[in-house]
Amino acid sequence: MKPPAKQKLPLGLLAWRVLSLAAQLFAPLLLSQRAARGKEDRARMKERLGVTAQPRPDGRLVWVHGASVGESLAALPLIEQLQAQMPGTSVLVTSGTVTSARMMQARLPPSNGSHAAFHQFVPLDTPRAVARFLDHWKPDAGLFVESDLWPNLILAAATRNIPLALVNARISARSAAGWKRAPGTAKRLLAAFDAVLAQDEEIAARFRALGARNVTVAGSLKADAPPLGCDATALTALQAQIGARPVLLAAQTHSGEDETVLPAHDMLRARFPDLLTIIVPRHLERAGDIEMLCGARAARRRSLGHAISEQTQVYIADTLGELGLFYRLAPFAFVGGTLVPMGGHNPLEPAVLKRAVLAGPHRASAVTAYQAILGAQGFGSVTSSGDIAREAARLFGDRDGTSAAGAAAARGAATLAGAVARTLAVLQTLLRDHARA
Repeated sequence: MKPPAKQKLPLGLLAWRVLSLAAQLFAPLLLSQRAARGKEDRARMKERLGVTAQPRPDGRLVWVHGASVGESLAALPLIEQLQAQMPGTSVLVTSGTVTSARMMQARLPPSNGSHAAFHQFVPLDTPRAVARFLDHWKPDAGLFVESDLWPNLILAAATRNIPLALVNARISARSAAGWKRAPGTAKRLLAAFDAVLAQDEEIAARFRALGARNVTVAGSLKADAPPLGCDATALTALQAQIGARPVLLAAQTHSGEDETVLPAHDMLRARFPDLLTIIVPRHLERAGDIEMLCGARAARRRSLGHAISEQTQVYIADTLGELGLFYRLAPFAFVGGTLVPMGGHNPLEPAVLKRAVLAGPHRASAVTAYQAILGAQGFGSVTSSGDIAREAARLFGDRDGTSAAGAAAARGAATLAGAVARTLAVLQTLLRDHARA
């Protein structure tokens, strides 16, 4: 059972409630300032206040919430299977970033007469915005993806007896230690979830220690995602521009990682003078900084329409939604967010395309996936420019071995599949139990 709705709030949650009440007065100004910086969609800002012109669809409505692009992408295979296996169910998808909103609008399954899948911005975590949102949509169940925990939103949903599950759940050791300093707040917030589906047993143990109920291991939704797509025409054009040149791909890099990749490029050029290095920054606005870091290295930017010529040494792939294209241009990839303490980005994306994976030591966001893939390959850990150059040189010099490593990465990724089916089973149980209550 969830905690009684009238149970006294722990001090941390009470303080948040008071601050968020006060913040309601300044919410429109805050949103306007964020819109000026490109952080909000000005045409849809009312959604952040819980207001929408879109009517609630008839019938059962499942609400799926993810913070940003990564969580939203992880939810896509779940949404597709949910609609395939639960006819007549519509899906409301919420997220908090402009980029994720655009991506979901482009990639959500098409609606038909019996169900719909659509996106709304998650409301600001103020009592008024949350109440408007929940009063309008009245979801039959809510699935929160990974770890985006907004206290007012979660507790208000629980108070309305909306069954909730935290799915694809993860929490780092550092975050868990932080929550332990406010045990009452953590326990009350997590107790609002009827089920917690953790990505692995280590994560599950952290949630149990914080007071979460009904914690099980379901695996990662990302392991069930289909391969990233790409534009076939663009792929053919880039393959023609690159020809037989060896390609060093650094995907989803952060500041501090390009400074490691570029010296590795220099080391490799001594042995492979026609080397092309492709850098795909995690945040596109960093493209200009990367171009400056290139210095005398001949660099080109995709967003500016630059083609790859024989003289191009570094190609900066600063466009949205083309990661699948660039994974197909290289036989292996360094995955960013791992040489700096960001937790690492998704290694399953290159692995399912049979690309070998190189990664630094910071892998807390996908520990099990990295273990499965690097373990299957038998290599891939790097910590320096020299490590990247050494592994890349070995792979460039052994085409058959590189192909075998990519196949091994795919097999490692395949061992993690099944989270979508497990998550749907829990959702169906929640809906059934809620209907009986």
